[in-house]
Amino acid sequence: MGNLYWVYLVLPFCFGLVLNTLSQENSDSDVYIVTLKQAPLSLSYQGFNNGSTSVRLNKLYKPRNDSRSHQRSSSYISRVHDSLLKKALKGEKYMKLYSYHYLINGFSVLITPQQADMLSRRQEVANVVLDFPVRTATTYTPQFLGLPKGVWPRDGGYETAGEGIVIGFIDTGIDPTHSSFADDVSDHKYPIPDHFSGICEVTRDFPSGSCNRKLVGARHFAASAITRGVFNSSQDYASPLDGDGHGTHTASVAAGNHGIPVMVAGNYFGNASGMAPRSHIAVYKALYKSFGGFAADVVAAIDQAAQDGVDIISLSITPNRRPPGIATFFNPIDMALLSAVKSGIFIVQAAGNTGPSPKSMSSFSPWIFTVGAASHDRVYSNSIILGNNVTIPGVGLAPGTCSNEMYTLISAVHALSNETTLANDMYAGECQDPSNFDREFIQGNLLICSYSIRFVLGLSTVKRALQTAKNLSAAGVVFCMDPFVIGFQLNPTPLNMPGIIIPSTNDSKILLQYYNSSLERDGFTKKIVRFGAVASISGGLEANYSVSAPKVMYYSARGPDPEDGFLDNADIMKPNLVAPGNSIWAAWSTLGMESVEFQGESFAMMSGTSMAAPHIAGLAALIKQKFPHFSPAAIASALSTTASLYDKNGSPIMAQRAYTNPDLNQSPATPFDMGNGFVNASSALDPGLIFESTYEDYMSFLCGINGSIPIVFNHTGQNCQLYNSTVTAADLNLPSITIARLNRSQTVGRSLTNIAGNESYRVDWTAPFGVSMNVTPAHFFIAMGEKQVLNITFNAMTNDSTASFGRIGLVGNGGHNLNIPLSVIVKLY
Repeated sequence: MGNLYWVYLVLPFCFGLVLNTLSQENSDSDVYIVTLKQAPLSLSYQGFNNGSTSVRLNKLYKPRNDSRSHQRSSSYISRVHDSLLKKALKGEKYMKLYSYHYLINGFSVLITPQQADMLSRRQEVANVVLDFPVRTATTYTPQFLGLPKGVWPRDGGYETAGEGIVIGFIDTGIDPTHSSFADDVSDHKYPIPDHFSGICEVTRDFPSGSCNRKLVGARHFAASAITRGVFNSSQDYASPLDGDGHGTHTASVAAGNHGIPVMVAGNYFGNASGMAPRSHIAVYKALYKSFGGFAADVVAAIDQAAQDGVDIISLSITPNRRPPGIATFFNPIDMALLSAVKSGIFIVQAAGNTGPSPKSMSSFSPWIFTVGAASHDRVYSNSIILGNNVTIPGVGLAPGTCSNEMYTLISAVHALSNETTLANDMYAGECQDPSNFDREFIQGNLLICSYSIRFVLGLSTVKRALQTAKNLSAAGVVFCMDPFVIGFQLNPTPLNMPGIIIPSTNDSKILLQYYNSSLERDGFTKKIVRFGAVASISGGLEANYSVSAPKVMYYSARGPDPEDGFLDNADIMKPNLVAPGNSIWAAWSTLGMESVEFQGESFAMMSGTSMAAPHIAGLAALIKQKFPHFSPAAIASALSTTASLYDKNGSPIMAQRAYTNPDLNQSPATPFDMGNGFVNASSALDPGLIFESTYEDYMSFLCGINGSIPIVFNHTGQNCQLYNSTVTAADLNLPSITIARLNRSQTVGRSLTNIAGNESYRVDWTAPFGVSMNVTPAHFFIAMGEKQVLNITFNAMTNDSTASFGRIGLVGNGGHNLNIPLSVIVKLY
């Protein structure tokens, strides 16, 4: 099946699924995204045009789809798209998948490369881009972040936290039956957000009544996937229903109801709550279990979310590859998100799970708030105590064996039935089939199973091994890690009987050495006559909170931000900050297939930057609720400048540096690991000063990239003559400073706006190694509502290409403290 091509037109951006003639006969057809030169609806309503006249935009103005005029305009634009295709392709076969009209003006269409070339030569067409794939990259974290005592009580407690704010999730959908998304869990009735105009799709999988005052909108987008022939309706569901689990999880992390009991494998793990439990949820399903997703569908989802009037968009997705071209920022998803930011929508994106190597970042643009993953201090661990008094740690959300009682250990390979041999079933040791074993050997004992690469690949499962053990009346299960599984990191896994998974191959060897040395064999036949090894399992259901946290997780993608496909460094700091992303309890779709071990459960424990991003989406909803007129940049500033640099013990935050044995390979985190630091929810609601940036600032930055003028026009339909193209990334008014190449000396400015009372500030700084610096003024008084400009001068003191880091600290006499991280990579003296 062919790919999709994006075609960008000269008209406002409109969404519509209009099918023209299908061209499956052309095996070289592909999906393209096409944009037109004329402005989309969101720009048209704000007075934008393509002429040389200067453009003025109220940065706080947020257009809403609150009239029928948008529907009429979008219908007209869709017809214009159809007319263009008919004229350009002159009767040839094609299939239009989407008309985009709100954030960008264009469409996606299934055509051949020759037809794409024909479209690109049309006067109305600005850009033609090949579609590309994308992928998906709690009970305690509200307490760890200080929400119940420090944040929620300020404005009425959890009963009002985030109320009236709509968070849009572009993910794998949602399970609407989950109690985390019910609107009747409290006597305090959910209001109807009057600025939101989205709808709820009704299908057999997603029946009428699935939405409510909590879940206010739900749609799905799969035209690109369907056109490619990769859509599996039996498990992907042509509806907003979540057949994966990922989307249900992320939505509940950000905005799940408060106080929902977490029951997994028959065990109770506390009560769950989202960060903003009274926020509303709108779902735009564009990712699917069997194949991930495609940019054409994601852009359609973004466009619809913006038109519906969401306040925040949460994207726990990243591209499968770094975007080609002169800069990573020029890709259809990021450019659509730029238009969303211009409309006043705060964008949160996961950094990606491609760490810990440098430049592994999968979220690039300065208008996107990029979130890395960190740990929190709640851990679940159990252990097995051997008969020789050796204790081996492991993982497993499981009960323990009876206290003060030791049980005989027996390996699965030593308990085979007479009909089974390793020759006819080489995987029998993985305990997947109870018919392979002799019950008399296993009954009442601890069964040792091998955890091989087949478990990692999903060919064998812990659930099947547990069922085998239960069928054979084992007292418990012990999983030993196969020596060929190197560096694999295990999350705590639910076990519905006493059990443990030993994730370390070295520890597994210790257990097996003890086991084998305790076997008694017949001197003549060498058959085992006695199993002498004994052990007991301590339970892993109780959490402990003694570990140092947070720390940046090994999988969290790292900076510096790659500017282009040649991996040149951008003058932009990524990630923006880190948030809890490891071992996060949250709601799960009962149909969810992403984690085999949580199939059929209503909650799951997951790890990744996908879990970190919705933490920030929920906290952003709390900030938006308190400061309704905050721009996206103001929200980003409040979160960034107040972030913490220290763990709960007062030590510098550490970052894991290796996939294998990550806790043994860690060092103090740098801004390329954690951005401004670890999110501080309480301080973010009272930042004191903010760094403001506008759509015009981002456009000036894009226009300043060498060779970008035609590309900017192709993506936005706007002429760079309208903007100050001398602005560089380092000049953007971000709450951080990155200089990728310091050639002797450079001065940058930062403008601060006071949103609190009158206050005096002292400016402190630590210069990056190999650099001298000066900040003026070093002291200033700033009244409420006023602005203050800081000028920061960097001077290279050596020739060096190793990144070095520093910080600027602003200390106010009213209790406000801000931190601005600094990074300088190449220094030329």
